[in-house]
Amino acid sequence: MVILDGRNLKINDLDRIARGETGVRISPRAWTGIRRAERFVRKRISERVPVYGLNTGFGALAQVRIDDRDLLKLQNNILLSHNAGVGPPFPERFVRAAMVLRINTLVRGHSGVSPALIRSLAAMLNRNLIPVVPTQGSVGASGDLAPMAAIGLVITGRGEALYRGRRLPARAALFRAGLKPYTLKPKEGLSLLNGTQFSTGIAALVNREGSDIMDTADICGALSVEGLKGTDSQFDENIFRVRPHPGARTAARNIRQLLRGSKILKEHRDCKKVQDPYSLRCMAQVHGAARDLFAFSRRTVEIEINSVTDNPLIFPNLNRILNGGNFHAEPIAFCLDIMAIGLAEIASIAERRIFRLLDHELSGLPPFLTRRPGLNSGLMMAQTTAAALVSQNKILCHPASVDSIPTSADQEDHVSMSMNAGLKAREVLENTKYVLAIELLCAGQAIDLLRPLRTSPRLEKIKARIRKAAPFIDHDRELTPDIERIKGLIDRHEIKL
Repeated sequence: MVILDGRNLKINDLDRIARGETGVRISPRAWTGIRRAERFVRKRISERVPVYGLNTGFGALAQVRIDDRDLLKLQNNILLSHNAGVGPPFPERFVRAAMVLRINTLVRGHSGVSPALIRSLAAMLNRNLIPVVPTQGSVGASGDLAPMAAIGLVITGRGEALYRGRRLPARAALFRAGLKPYTLKPKEGLSLLNGTQFSTGIAALVNREGSDIMDTADICGALSVEGLKGTDSQFDENIFRVRPHPGARTAARNIRQLLRGSKILKEHRDCKKVQDPYSLRCMAQVHGAARDLFAFSRRTVEIEINSVTDNPLIFPNLNRILNGGNFHAEPIAFCLDIMAIGLAEIASIAERRIFRLLDHELSGLPPFLTRRPGLNSGLMMAQTTAAALVSQNKILCHPASVDSIPTSADQEDHVSMSMNAGLKAREVLENTKYVLAIELLCAGQAIDLLRPLRTSPRLEKIKARIRKAAPFIDHDRELTPDIERIKGLIDRHEIKL
């Protein structure tokens, strides 16, 4: 199990937990700080001093003082009132990621919740009892309120949850999992929903998958270089030594290694072609720029997944409760937007390579990579699908983070829209995987049409894996199953360096 202490969680570990490959344990050293903060909250309540979220209303209602006898009802009410999301539910892995990140925040001991609440949330996660969370309803400031409220409600026995493949009322799901509904204590309702954990969970998982996609893109590009009889000199390390962007150097090195030992390259080494088009010649520069965006985003997201994003924050050692804005998800919104842009460019340059592979005047191969063009349309429509996906990505890459709509009677007058950025980034990621699957299909077909010449040993192994999913297209057949099977290889990380 992954041990959570609020400081050392990595994206790769979060991804494993989100996929259900492992569970979580709380670091034994965390409990002292958790209990200290809980005692401090109880002390402040007994002093009858107004403290936001403890004995006041929320948002624009912060000036309303709550009677002591209603403090527990206040915490239940915030979960009920903020459970206002709509739309289809999130896939389970995104909900699991948000649950992990909320636990990782609470164990830092600045939220003022009880150990029992943290144990309840961890038990739900470890028993794979997953709240049903609608996708729409967060503006990414004051936290991902509606999505996190849906998680919080399930802990108390309300809402709905998935358990062993069935969607059930929360109380029934808890019972089947051997758990009981939790009774909230002061501040605990607010602490369950007040933070960036859902947007951050999406950002972490997009970053993890997108980082793998960068390697896949280099493989696709190398196969297309072979199919189009391109040169490997444009990936010479000296070119990248004088413009040493880390991502570009990595991409160029990957492509050089993938092409090493190619008989196709050797056969046309002395041809009259002076240089390749940009979609081949500038491939490492474009792929590398996207890699660098993901590296920047990874650093930012790993800070966020080990941060405390509540308001207010409890500092028992300072004898203070501080109101602030750590819940504002602007850093995550920016990361999600730029990761979507990076992925969209990966898809865009891949589509240009697909186009060249299918145009016989550009490729020197049979039209649309079919031996009997006219009777057969070959891979004509695969490029059309890629073009549609790339165009949709361009629409989706309008940045969400530059938008803001004031909420809560203008108390929350600038918001990050990180959830919208996350929803877009997820869609761009899926579209990009489909475009790369189409490139693998087309490049593999092109290399087969160059037989008896063979590509490098590494690329031959990758092409053999593609061929198991999608045999050579000798005559027209449905392309959708081929594309879906190759995308499945990408989803399962079976196309790798």
